Amino acid sequence: MMSEKLQEIHPGKVLSEDFIRPMGLTIKRLAANIDVPVGRIRDIVNGHKPITIDTAARLAVFFDMEVRFWLNLQTEYDLRVMERELMPKIKLLIRPLKYHTKTEIT
Repeated sequence: MMSEKLQEIHPGKVLSEDFIRPMGLTIKRLAANIDVPVGRIRDIVNGHKPITIDTAARLAVFFDMEVRFWLNLQTEYDLRVMERELMPKIKLLIRPLKYHTKTEIT
């Protein structure tokens, strides 16, 4: 049995499917209520932009929840994307400290 990780879920999908749609909101109405441009919410929902700390704070106040919830969603998404896309490239470029001699480090 192969152990595969689930595909990353962008926080915008959570925002859309678990908050906006079930609560009968629109992107436009949410944006107006949290005082941000409609494009910001649209870009987040479409997975084109991250949830910044500013947006996380606004969403937390609006939905009466912790800022940490939104930041954790974004961080988990970013970590999974990094592990899949960026880390393999970095591992090819960087020699871990254990392979260096003292003179190479200083």
